[in-house]
Amino acid sequence: MFNLEGKKAFISGASRGLGKQFANALAKAGADIAITSRTLDSLDGTCNEVQALGKKCIPLKMDVLEEQSIIDAAQKAETELGSIDILINNAGCNIRKPALEVTWEDWETVVDTNLKGAFFLAKELAKGMTDRAYGRIVNIGSVTSVAGYAGLAPYGASRGGIKQLTMSLAHDWGDKGVTVNCLAPGWFKTEQNSKLFENSEWVTYIEERIPLGRVGRPSDLDGTCIFLASDASSYVTGQTILVDGGISIGAVRAMPKS
Repeated sequence: MFNLEGKKAFISGASRGLGKQFANALAKAGADIAITSRTLDSLDGTCNEVQALGKKCIPLKMDVLEEQSIIDAAQKAETELGSIDILINNAGCNIRKPALEVTWEDWETVVDTNLKGAFFLAKELAKGMTDRAYGRIVNIGSVTSVAGYAGLAPYGASRGGIKQLTMSLAHDWGDKGVTVNCLAPGWFKTEQNSKLFENSEWVTYIEERIPLGRVGRPSDLDGTCIFLASDASSYVTGQTILVDGGISIGAVRAMPKS
């Protein structure tokens, strides 16, 4: 049920970080992959890794802030790879600022990239999925889909929106054979947030609030990603699955450490 042999996956924002991890995870499970970035050259590393696993990898230039770019990439993926069965809607960005310093342009950049882009990419690929009565859409959210953090107003709004969008699309396309779920990572060290992890006091602060006692490793996401992309999750839709070491339970110390 977890075997993806013969499946075709489309992963946005796959040049680095979690997107690259998702590409490798699905390739190891048997899928051929189309991957995107705003710059083609940046996809070389991911493509090489996927091809080393014996799977096809199609690199595509795509900017989720441009509708025509989304349409062109989706069409090219289906032309070169075949019908797309799986979408990992991963492309995203963040601008960290206190709320009073957030500009109009900051808001548009983050929310349009993370939420508007995700919707229009899902819409474009869902056309073929609904026609074929089969599809797995995995929107990448965040612990900020369910929790609020200072300095992340646009990001939290966009990720909360991803959770709501997931539920809406699940209802829209459920009777057409397409499941839509949200994979929501907690705190993982990536290129996007690496500056935070240079502060050892902050890392200690975060890890004390994670019941499993550590931040995530990219490989911690593999199982959930494969589950949601596979037939193992055929009766799961509209759900947000947090892979966060438990930080979303809001754990605080009720007694001193022994």
